[in-house]
Amino acid sequence: MPQQYSNLIRGAALAMATTLLMSLAAAATKYTAGFVSIEQIVLVQYGICTLMMLPWLGRKGLRVLKTEKPWLHLIRGLSGWLCFYTYYLALNNIPLGEASLLRNAAPLMVPLLVLMWLKYRMPLLNWLPIVIGFLGIALVLKPDGSRLNPWHLAAVASCLLLAVSIVTTRVLALSEPTSRILFYYFALSALFSLPLALASWQPVPLASVPLMIGISLSIWCTMWLYTKAYSYAKATVIAPISYFGVLFAGLLGWLFWQQVPDMISVIGAALVISGGIGSVWLGREKN
Repeated sequence: MPQQYSNLIRGAALAMATTLLMSLAAAATKYTAGFVSIEQIVLVQYGICTLMMLPWLGRKGLRVLKTEKPWLHLIRGLSGWLCFYTYYLALNNIPLGEASLLRNAAPLMVPLLVLMWLKYRMPLLNWLPIVIGFLGIALVLKPDGSRLNPWHLAAVASCLLLAVSIVTTRVLALSEPTSRILFYYFALSALFSLPLALASWQPVPLASVPLMIGISLSIWCTMWLYTKAYSYAKATVIAPISYFGVLFAGLLGWLFWQQVPDMISVIGAALVISGGIGSVWLGREKN
């Protein structure tokens, strides 16, 4: 098999594994947030992920942290941390499927971000799927047709931050090793999380400890798979696969919380997914 197709298959497989793990972690987080603050969950998540990188750091030595792109690592860390934080806040207050859908609308933002970065004038046709996707987001933001739930906006913020994370991860993965990218991301995110967690600290029920550890381990695996996937394949392959996470999350929301979307939300989801896939496909030359 040619190397190009081999990398394509590897990237797609890693992306699919990422979406499945992310959906399971989201469901576990939604449940755990009933007993522990979101800020504590985020801190433990990134603290454990950082600790898991220490054996690698011990073997390689501090010299392995030397990088020529410190600002990109900082942007990647800040955007990734805020992405998870706002996503978890949304998970705790809106249906699992809707939070996952809005977060995974990031492919609508990625082409815009990349094209602005490259100072490229986007063809008129490329705006069509973006408009379709934003129309779908509008339907999901008001699923009952009467009022806007502010926690849906937290999920939209997570989407915007995920787009920044996707672009910076892709750029870093072209020259930086996966382990270095992950170490900086986890360590910076743990540092960002500490003040908020201390400010909202509350006793952690013993039964919640295994769940928090499980969430942390799954996030570590998710971030490794996610970063590795972008080293094998472009966003045209990875981004559309992320929408399988919406299906997984919707199924989990239905099984455990009896969350069934209405027809307006279903139509909105279809438009977002169609717009996201179309946007990434039409912008494939600039990936």
